[in-house]
Amino acid sequence: MRWSDGDTPCSALWRSERGAPAPKKVVLADDTLTADAAYRLACEGTALLWRGDFQNARQLLQALVRRVVQPAKRTQRKQNAKVSMAAEGTSTKPVESVFNLHRQAQAQRGRVLGMLLIPVQADLSIPLRRAPDAQQAFAEAWGPAKPEAGVSVVSLRELLGLVSAHEWRKKGVEIPALGAAPNNRIHPHYGVFSPVRGEYVDLVATALKSSQAVETAFDIGTGTGVLAAVMARNGIPQIVATDQDPRALACAQDNLNRLGVGSQVRVVQANLFPEGQAQLVVCNPPWLPARPSSPIEYAVYDEGSRMLVGFLNGLRAHLAPGGEGWLIMSDLAEHLGLRSRLELMAAIENAGLEVVGRLDAKPAHPKAQDANDPLHIARAAEVTSLWRLAAKDE
Repeated sequence: MRWSDGDTPCSALWRSERGAPAPKKVVLADDTLTADAAYRLACEGTALLWRGDFQNARQLLQALVRRVVQPAKRTQRKQNAKVSMAAEGTSTKPVESVFNLHRQAQAQRGRVLGMLLIPVQADLSIPLRRAPDAQQAFAEAWGPAKPEAGVSVVSLRELLGLVSAHEWRKKGVEIPALGAAPNNRIHPHYGVFSPVRGEYVDLVATALKSSQAVETAFDIGTGTGVLAAVMARNGIPQIVATDQDPRALACAQDNLNRLGVGSQVRVVQANLFPEGQAQLVVCNPPWLPARPSSPIEYAVYDEGSRMLVGFLNGLRAHLAPGGEGWLIMSDLAEHLGLRSRLELMAAIENAGLEVVGRLDAKPAHPKAQDANDPLHIARAAEVTSLWRLAAKDE
């Protein structure tokens, strides 16, 4: 990233875990900048490289959030009305368009709020007054400090996300399906999807209690390793957990070792399946068939249902005789008009599979009860299901 300090040209390494491009236009900013002026510049695409007090920068970001939220609330009211009309059959406008508008609004909000920038030294310290010590948080996301790297720049919004992720990693997420506290926490690493929505974990735990004895299992797309851990805690002696993301692999291994089940689970880097067959193959793919707008969204969005279809098409070959595949999916995509139930059932059929059972759970996360959420009606109707799949007889 390049800018000028008076007549002096300056440059620094641009960091963005979201994959955002480095800003083209940058001005220096400090405590004298008003929120209205900052908002105007940010909306125009001018980034603000902060040189003042860190805590004042946080207050400025909060002021920018308030200015972004007000017009967004008006848009949300219109979107909620469209969703209601579509649900009642009084509108031909597809709900999918509301979802697309929602994502566009999120992206625009992110662009504006991402214009407030913070410098970071080569040792990963922040050279501003009253700045927190975020070196450990940075190191967890970016790797160890490298003196030769020089100064870098990150948006304040992303910086706060890194710090928040570090705190989650320290504290962990309690998973009741793993047993009694305190030895039941999953510690998500930065960039790895956190199992804060527990219904899918509970579905797997419930299904395991009523299933026949299993000796071998695969956990496809393991992420934090939570489902592999649940299977291990339920007595499955041999489990292979796969993922493509190095961060997820390190996170899963760390969690499995913490929980004392590392000897039962082998963590493998693979595109979906490891070699061989298993009696039980579990997969919790991203639930929405839409294009990720940044690398950290790959846990939420599965463009073209690639992972879902890949799992289904490869499952039969990796099932041991009499084995089952468990597909954990929310039907939110159906309520948003992104994928129909008929499409899902056709994909299962075309893969040579049949449904031999299903468990359902309603979501308990806060957004399902938030009437101000633009996708509230779809979220309130959402059901998460564990589909028990088996190979069809030839």
